[in-house]
Amino acid sequence: MKILVTGAKGFVGKNLVSTLKNIRDGKDRTRSFSVSEIYEYDIDSTIDDLDVYTSKSDFVFNLAGVNRPKDNEEFFKGNFGFATDLLSLLKKHNNTCPVMISSSIQATLIGRYAQSDYGKSKLDGEKLMFDYAKETGAKVLVYRFPNLFGKWCRPNYNSAVATFCNNIANDLPIQVNDRSTELELLYIDDLVEEMMRCLEGKENHCEFDGVEAVAKADGKYVYVPCTHHVTLGEIVDLLESFKEQPHTLLMPSISKNSFAKKLYSTYLSYLPKEKVCFPLKMNIDDRGSFTELLKTVDCGQFSVNVSKPGITKGEHWHHSKWEFFIVVSGKALIQERNIFSDEVIEFEVSGDNIQAVHMLPGYTHNIINLSDTHDLVTVMWANESFDPNHPDTFFLKVSE
Repeated sequence: MKILVTGAKGFVGKNLVSTLKNIRDGKDRTRSFSVSEIYEYDIDSTIDDLDVYTSKSDFVFNLAGVNRPKDNEEFFKGNFGFATDLLSLLKKHNNTCPVMISSSIQATLIGRYAQSDYGKSKLDGEKLMFDYAKETGAKVLVYRFPNLFGKWCRPNYNSAVATFCNNIANDLPIQVNDRSTELELLYIDDLVEEMMRCLEGKENHCEFDGVEAVAKADGKYVYVPCTHHVTLGEIVDLLESFKEQPHTLLMPSISKNSFAKKLYSTYLSYLPKEKVCFPLKMNIDDRGSFTELLKTVDCGQFSVNVSKPGITKGEHWHHSKWEFFIVVSGKALIQERNIFSDEVIEFEVSGDNIQAVHMLPGYTHNIINLSDTHDLVTVMWANESFDPNHPDTFFLKVSE
């Protein structure tokens, strides 16, 4: 498949083109289609380039447009005008391949969008596409995008999320006039995945009830079902918690497909070089070291323990807390004993054959470095973060 992407150097274009290149180059083999050519058209391209591309393309993603013009005339020239040129060239070459166009929710001209020249230019572009479909029989896919966010989005331009991510990551001030203002947000990876569905002929269709997309199999428009309604206050609070993570080690809940998960990925893409790496507090003594790595809201804590040759660590038990010990380097003997029994259960483990060993509630346990020359490195997970006010840790030797 030969694919033309206009606006290829923009935010959506970059993400789409990078995905298409992975398919073309055989790095993504999960798709049901192949990509042989990607034609990238942008502001530095020529009309001759577009002429050639429209003669060869099997699918067109029209992402080109103007959203921050010097004057309102540029809206219509950049949005409606370019779409006219694109469709004229496709007709010139009798190319009736599918065409996707990126419109905007502002094209509804409802509520705060009622007097939007940008919205009017997008609505004109939609009508142009539907008329083109009637005239040529070509399949057209019109998406009305809500607010978009994700990596490579330009801050201080037309995305509050990009601006907040960039400024908070770089210790710059932000301005929030009303924390209760709600945005409908669409994550770039969700959008690109929907675009892949277009290439498979499996796009999601809808009609609009005001500004709300309503799923409909034969709907006039197409849409991405997965969007997030979030207030500015919620966005800022999440970003502030992300910023503090290197200090608190606390990872907030980032469940599958959650807004927080997608926002965290976006935030990290704006980190300056000096914040990409951060120190961890190592608790060092004569026996080795113990370092907390990560704490979670509801899935416990991760740590790494280093034991010097011949050293025994642990010799304690817990009422409710339980742990995994995972030796990743060296050789160790792990011993456990029910505190009401004399029977000791033992596990000899090493980094050459990595295993996870449960530290059972009500069992006192230890870990012994069996080497006389090499350090023992153990990754440890506990089902709860350490609470100094309720440590649930009681000294008791496994063997007397």
